[in-house]
Amino acid sequence: MFIATLIAAGRLSSGDISAAEDALAAADVQPAGRSWLETDTACDLLFQARPAEARAILEGLLPGVDIVVQGEANRRKSLLVADMDSTMITIECIDELADYAGLKAEVADVTERAMRGELAFEEALDARVALLEGLSETMIDLCHAERLSIMPGAKALVATMRAHGATCLLVSGGFTRFADRVAADIGFDRAIANRLNIADGRLLGTVERPIVGAQAKLDALTETAAELGLGMDAVLAVGDGANDIPMLEVAGLGVAYRAKPKTQAAADARIDHSDLSALLYAQGYMRRDWCATDQ
Repeated sequence: MFIATLIAAGRLSSGDISAAEDALAAADVQPAGRSWLETDTACDLLFQARPAEARAILEGLLPGVDIVVQGEANRRKSLLVADMDSTMITIECIDELADYAGLKAEVADVTERAMRGELAFEEALDARVALLEGLSETMIDLCHAERLSIMPGAKALVATMRAHGATCLLVSGGFTRFADRVAADIGFDRAIANRLNIADGRLLGTVERPIVGAQAKLDALTETAAELGLGMDAVLAVGDGANDIPMLEVAGLGVAYRAKPKTQAAADARIDHSDLSALLYAQGYMRRDWCATDQ
């Protein structure tokens, strides 16, 4: 059995669900029942075969509604591996840090191209960090205080998964000076990120090796799963950029969150409208089962 979870950023009506069922039936994907996870917000549709066709039919069918199609078995995950910038937080830290050096436009352009997969991540990171040479390290703390915001739904996602026994890992191509604090704030078990080289209170314009890029993210996922004795079907991965693609491809459920087109194409599902709490609905958590957070 397969499940298509419909998740609305606004209101999900019974008419919307009927329209989805009719669209599936018209393509000979016969619905086998429905179940509300949260009235007017999220609903599961059951069907028996052809999940790829079901996803193609349903994605974009209902304005403002995200679709996650997956097998019914192993739906609730035991390991979350999440990107940080523009996924668990609302900004790209390096772009905002560059703003304090008067270089945001130049750096943000490189970031965007790297996230679209047009530039090798490692080379793009080196080029951007080099532009920050000489910047006072106090700007890191200022940037964190003034610019950084947690993505809506992030705390509920991590708190609820951990309360049900899952391990949560933050993996970032950004920097430890941000990632360590973000991980603690949201409630991750640990964080992996790049370390800026700093001396005499100023950035040296380089990062320590090895760089945390696509391969390091993939390795962190597979190694953590192995340590926990988990198969890939027990892993949920989420990210927005090209350097997240390898980990999204191996995870049991790889989700592109408000992502670049190349990342969307590689993922099992994409969330374009809802916040990160959509990943709780995708795992079958009803709203009343979420852990309360102050977010």
